[in-house]
Amino acid sequence: MQDWTVHNALTEAVVRHPNKRFLICNEQSISFKELDEISDVLASALLEEGFKKGDHLAVLALNQFEWLYTYFAAAKIGVAVVALNVRYRDSELVYMLNNAKVKGIVSISEFQGFNYPSFFDGIRDRIPTVEKFIYIETGTVCSPSFKELISRPLDKQRLEAAKQTVQEDDPVIIIYTSGTTGKPKGTLITNRSILESAKAQVDHLSIGEEDRTIGCLPLNHVGGITCTIHCSLLSFGSVVLIPEFIPETILKVIDQWKPTVFGGVPTMYIMLLSHPEIKSFDLSSLNICIIGGSNVDPELCRAIELQLPEAKIINLYGLSESSGACILSRLTDSIEMVQESIGVPIGQFKVKIVDNERKALPTGEDGELAIKGRCVAKGYLGLEEETEKVFSGDGWLYTGDIAYLDHEGYVVYKGRKKEMYIQGGYNVYPVEVENILLSHPKVAYAAGIGVPDEFLGEVGLFYIVPKQGQTISSDELIAYCNQHLADYKVPRQIVFVNHLPQTPAGKIQKTILKQQYLAQLQ
Repeated sequence: MQDWTVHNALTEAVVRHPNKRFLICNEQSISFKELDEISDVLASALLEEGFKKGDHLAVLALNQFEWLYTYFAAAKIGVAVVALNVRYRDSELVYMLNNAKVKGIVSISEFQGFNYPSFFDGIRDRIPTVEKFIYIETGTVCSPSFKELISRPLDKQRLEAAKQTVQEDDPVIIIYTSGTTGKPKGTLITNRSILESAKAQVDHLSIGEEDRTIGCLPLNHVGGITCTIHCSLLSFGSVVLIPEFIPETILKVIDQWKPTVFGGVPTMYIMLLSHPEIKSFDLSSLNICIIGGSNVDPELCRAIELQLPEAKIINLYGLSESSGACILSRLTDSIEMVQESIGVPIGQFKVKIVDNERKALPTGEDGELAIKGRCVAKGYLGLEEETEKVFSGDGWLYTGDIAYLDHEGYVVYKGRKKEMYIQGGYNVYPVEVENILLSHPKVAYAAGIGVPDEFLGEVGLFYIVPKQGQTISSDELIAYCNQHLADYKVPRQIVFVNHLPQTPAGKIQKTILKQQYLAQLQ
């Protein structure tokens, strides 16, 4: 029996449907066979450039063919892709590249006015392990170029030898998730764990080769790489890649390509459904609408039902540590059930609810949600203590989320045990933002909480105590954060205060800040 690896899954698709269109983007398409052949050439070229099993190759790009050429090429030779967000800036990129000891970077040259070649040239001395800078666009001066790498002759014998060394327990992608220490944690997702999550989702939702999925969730997130790409790979379906989420673009793509599956966070649905010209587009092909990132609001459910009456609404719960989806609504669930519960464990995965001592709690009692199954990732890169806290020795993943099980085995999500909030579908940990704010020369103390927002679900509200004698404005702090953080982490609200509530040990009491905020709303 062959190992359950990403490259073997692609080979199976080539054997079954070699010329079927798998990826579609900007009027171009790539078949399973073409993806396999191009990634073979790139994998061979990477070997020639000195990459070997166990190395890490960062990808900083939009949802585009080159991202996936690189991913599948790296998977074939046992090189783990370090998935980066195009919104990351210096503090995040420098930390992640060093933490992962990245050997090379495949990057776009520009995004929204940000010049990546100039940026990386300016920080080379701060990322000493990075030997190769490979830019996707033609015209960018670099050696080797991406175009040149995929034009080289294939060393088939060397490549086949490398493929034979790849095992299902080897990391295939590293996705960074922020931690309560303020430092992002690199989740080691393996060949087996990513495929197990995707296969469980495919089987649970009866996704087949006739299905076509909109690929608008970023590929550096499990929503994009697992729930979209690998689900379509294993079901022999197809994906319409969307480089950047623009509501009108999505509506036009649905009208043109007639996809059957759309997956997004609530904010995406709100933006689409509120588009003034939505009635002029034919959206009737959609029969599954998957919503991840937070509970489905009843009002949003009603809006989806109104605009997409033929579509089944599905809740999806998953995280980087579970490699993708692990809990989903059933296709037979009523709209009331979708609003009340995030669903049931899929595949052979198991769930339990535990107390603070990690003892199982009875049905109906709130506690921490724990997941067990072959979808669980390997742990965190270089963080043994954090890994031991979250990934137990007997296979359980402790999520830090609060939930309870009802009498029918459905998981009812209550909130987060951690301080993390979800802004527009992106996870944000206040401590990471606080660390940036505290690096500002005029800031003495900073404390952030997530507060409700009608459009984004939650946004960051940060309380600031300026240093004595210093005057600072909200605009100045927001501009400062924009220089150092992804835009979705930048505070949306800043409140200046003279002091922050503290415990006798000197820790800021964020529960009091939350209570004070809620009291103001009453």
